[in-house]
Amino acid sequence: MSKLRWLGVLVVAVASISAAQEKAFEWVKASDEAAQLDPMDYHAGRVYHPASTGGNMHVDIHARMPVTVAIAPNDEWMAITQHPEQPPRLDFICTREHVVSTTFECHLPDGRPMVLLVRDERVPDRVSVQSVVAVFSHGARRFISPNDLNITYYRWDCVQNCIQPEFGWSVLVKEKYELSTAPKVYSILSPDRDGQPVWIRIKAPVPMTVALVPSTLADKIYDDPSTLSSALESTSCKQRGVQSLSFSCNVSLADGRESLVVLPEDRGKVPHKKAEIELQSNECTANCELLKKQ
Repeated sequence: MSKLRWLGVLVVAVASISAAQEKAFEWVKASDEAAQLDPMDYHAGRVYHPASTGGNMHVDIHARMPVTVAIAPNDEWMAITQHPEQPPRLDFICTREHVVSTTFECHLPDGRPMVLLVRDERVPDRVSVQSVVAVFSHGARRFISPNDLNITYYRWDCVQNCIQPEFGWSVLVKEKYELSTAPKVYSILSPDRDGQPVWIRIKAPVPMTVALVPSTLADKIYDDPSTLSSALESTSCKQRGVQSLSFSCNVSLADGRESLVVLPEDRGKVPHKKAEIELQSNECTANCELLKKQ
C-alpha cells in the first residue's frame, strides 16, 4: 500500500474514534527527595533523559534558606565530580535564584541527559569560595546549620479516561482466485462500532465490480446475480469497472454483518485467469467492552 493511501486510511481511522472521551493528562506526584546542604554545596537531583524532540520537567522545591536551582548537562556535571581539580564548565539552563519555595519547570533540549542541580547560596564565614571546585574541597565545609532541602518530583501522566479501546488493522481476506461467472462472496465482517474503517484492494485482468453489502443481500446476489444492481443501491462502499484499485470506506453497527462481493462486469467473457482481492478492517483489539459505553 502506498504511503498516500495509508495516510488516507489513518485519517479515517482516527476520525472514527474521535467521539470517544479524550484522555486527560496532568502532572502527577512521583516521589520525594530530601537532602541537607552546607554553604555553597550542590545537590544533584534526578537525571532526565529527554526524547529526540526534547521534553519537560516539573518539580516542587522547598528549602529552609535560599538556593539556586538549574538544569545542566549530566556529562558536564559528572566531569566536575570526577575531576574537581580541572576548571569547571557547566552550561546552565532555566536558572532560578533565591528560591525558598517554588514550582520549577524547564523545557529540556533534545536527546542529551540533563541533571537537576540545587546550590546553597550561603557563603561560609571567613572563607572565600570562588568556583564550583571549592564545593569539593574540605576547607569549604564548616560546622554551620545545614540547609534542609526537599524536592517533589512529578511525572506527566493520564488522570482521566486513561483506559480506552485499542484498534488495529486485521487482514480478513487476502486471496488470489480463479475468475468465474459466479460472484465471489466473503461473509466475514461484523462491525464493532459506527464508522469502522475498512480497506479494499482489487487486481484483475478484466473490469470488476467490488462492493461491501449486507450479508442478506450478498446471499441473494450469489443465488441470482441479476439482483446486483438493486443491491448496490444500498451501499456506498463499492467500485465498478475497476481492474487495479485500492479504496477505503466505513461501516456501522446498523449495517449488521457485511459481505464482500466481487464479480466480473461482463460475465459473458470471463478469461481463465486469476484475480487478487484483499480486505482489511480496523478492529477493536483491547478494552472493547468500553465501546458499549460510548
